[in-house]
Amino acid sequence: MNAPVRRKFRREGEERRRQDLVEATLDCVAERGLQGATLRAIALRAGVTAGLIRHYFPSKEDLLQAAYATLVGRMTEQAKAALAMDGATPRQRLAAFVAANLEAPIVDQRVFSLWATFIGRANSDPALASAHREGYLGFRNEVEALVAEVLAAKGRAPDKARLRGHAIAVNAVIDGLWLEGCLAGEMFSAGELAAIGIRTVEAELELGPEEETKT
Repeated sequence: MNAPVRRKFRREGEERRRQDLVEATLDCVAERGLQGATLRAIALRAGVTAGLIRHYFPSKEDLLQAAYATLVGRMTEQAKAALAMDGATPRQRLAAFVAANLEAPIVDQRVFSLWATFIGRANSDPALASAHREGYLGFRNEVEALVAEVLAAKGRAPDKARLRGHAIAVNAVIDGLWLEGCLAGEMFSAGELAAIGIRTVEAELELGPEEETKT
C-alpha cells in the first residue's frame, strides 16, 4: 500500500492552520472511514503532531464536526457562486443555482462518500447531528430566498408557510437528483439531471411553460 500523501502544514494564521487540519481530516475520512481517521492518522497526513491537533480541537468529535460543516458549507458556496450573473432575472438565477447543484464539482463520488460517511454517524453523534441541521437549514434558507425573489418578480407574495413549503420541495428535488448523479452519473447525459431539476422546480412554483429558462 502506498504511503498517504502528507499535506503541507502552513505556518500562517490560526484559522489557516485549523483549515489545514480540517482538510487532512476529510482526506483521511475519504480514504479510511471514520474509524480509520484517527488523530494519529490525521496528524500524519497533516505533517504535525497529535498534540498540535488538540491545541485547535479539544477532541476528535470537534474535529469531525468542523470537517463535516466545511464539507456542507463548501457545497453551498459552490452553488451560490453560480448566482453571480450580471443582468440575470430571478428565474434565471434560480435555474443556475439548481443546475450548479446537479453538476460537477458538487456531483462527485468523493463528496458523496464523505457526506454519506458523516450522515451514517449523525444519529449517534449529537455534534454531527447539529452540524447537519445547521447545514440543511442554511441551504434551505438560500433556496427560500431565491424562490421568494422569483415569485416577487411575478407579482406573487406567498405567506411564510407556503414559501417554506416551496423551499422544502425544491431542496428535496435537488437532494434526490444529486444522489442519483453521485451514485450513477454514467447513466445520464451531460446536463440531463440539471434540466430535469429545473423543470421540476419550475413546475413546483407554477411558473408556466411560456417562461421556460434555456440552459
